[in-house]
Amino acid sequence: MADLVTPGELRQLIAAPHPDVAPLPRATPYADGARALRGVPYAEVADARPLELDLWLPASADPAPLVLFVHGGAWRRGRRDDMGVRTRGWAPGPFERLAAAGFAVACVDYRLSGEAIFPAPLEDLRSALRWLGLRADELGVDPERTVVWGESAGGHLASLLALTHDEPRLAGAVVWYGPADLTSPRPPFDPADPTTPEALLLGGAPASVPELAAAASPLKRVHAGAPPFLVVHGEADSMVPGSHGRDLAEALRAAWVPVELRTIPGADHCWHGATEDEVIRIFAASLDFVRQHT
Repeated sequence: MADLVTPGELRQLIAAPHPDVAPLPRATPYADGARALRGVPYAEVADARPLELDLWLPASADPAPLVLFVHGGAWRRGRRDDMGVRTRGWAPGPFERLAAAGFAVACVDYRLSGEAIFPAPLEDLRSALRWLGLRADELGVDPERTVVWGESAGGHLASLLALTHDEPRLAGAVVWYGPADLTSPRPPFDPADPTTPEALLLGGAPASVPELAAAASPLKRVHAGAPPFLVVHGEADSMVPGSHGRDLAEALRAAWVPVELRTIPGADHCWHGATEDEVIRIFAASLDFVRQHT
């Protein structure tokens, strides 16, 4: 007869291994020796779904510099493996291209605004960095050479992570059309409106929670000693006005933080309206920035 156990002991026995010690999934091989590990758990959060990441690894056996990619979706939706509508049809895809260039890429889940309000998503990114550092030797990545790269809402979170994470200090941040200020009216954004994506992120209209809105605004978190930034924004962005990118770059320069600002004439949000050659150049410039700072 099998040994009897209490319900509590049984729950412990059948629970999935903690992400810190769970076996890694089998890697899928790609061209140029790149490999992808899909759906790797990196954190357990009370009363929430397990958080996962996809990890792209280059062919090199040396510890690889790391890109932490943060997806967009108005903090409300989105997929960790999506760099935006203009790269969805690429073959090879953008993450495979980064791996072929010698970089590891961690595409991370974070809690969306329907699951938890700010600062939950930022805390999740910090948890991902902690897990990647903990298992760096096993994965073959160098957490001391990490650039965070985000688009739209992910660009906002990437900015905040670069400006608030100290151990280890990030090597840089790539920000594609990310919101930088959740406190001031910037049409179509109205800080008094409780129905905006920003309000859903904060759990209330930004004007009603001014301290939290300031804490969630990269523009308010700029400081000397922050890592270098590449800020890229469309001049015709109708969802996140280009003033976000310009003002963030200006604040970084005023704090003596290295920053490169690229504005794309005629480009709307997610590079809508830009030519395919322009999108490829934006990606190449972002890759060059990562290479330079790792």
